[in-house]
Amino acid sequence: MKILLEVFEMKILNLYAGLGGNRKLWKNVQVTAVEKNEKIAAVYSRLYPDDIVIIGDAHQYLLDHHAEFDFIWSSPPCQTHSKMNKATRHKKRRYPNMMLYEEIIFLQNFYGGKWIVENVVPYYVPLIAAKKVGRHLFWSNYEFDCDDIKRPANFINQSNLAGKKALMEWLDIYYDENIYYEGNHCPAQILRNCVHPKIGQQIFDAADL
Repeated sequence: MKILLEVFEMKILNLYAGLGGNRKLWKNVQVTAVEKNEKIAAVYSRLYPDDIVIIGDAHQYLLDHHAEFDFIWSSPPCQTHSKMNKATRHKKRRYPNMMLYEEIIFLQNFYGGKWIVENVVPYYVPLIAAKKVGRHLFWSNYEFDCDDIKRPANFINQSNLAGKKALMEWLDIYYDENIYYEGNHCPAQILRNCVHPKIGQQIFDAADL
């Protein structure tokens, strides 16, 4: 008599999924990815055809669906927190996007699973203490150790097609399209925003789900 064993896959929510750098090396998981940009979401779908991809507002999706998942990774928009905001060429000042802290506080108080919120090291002292790994800050409700991954030379200024190629090789993420954020003409920006897959793997594995 055959005994069929059901393989239980953890349900993971990957918010502001981008190209899925953080997710690339996760194994035996059921991932729901939320990404607002349709072109980026299309590339993600090709890279991870078994994932559920939702084109929509990740901030609202977290509020409405957090209880459905065993683990949540969120990478809210980082541009308004970046040190580049204080660079001399940026003459227009803007408020930092506080969705970052809204999500941290929400997860701390209303979510029972393990979670990670990722962003850049900001130009100000973070309002909530975080763990620094290279150019990233991570907020979480569990402890982890993580090694940074050496970046290509001139990482920040990789802003042309050659830079796109270099970053694809660094991340081992490949696609043909040239995709730009609104108001941005750098084909490498969405790659530069990725968490390196090896960092994503170390942090996810430490959750010990």
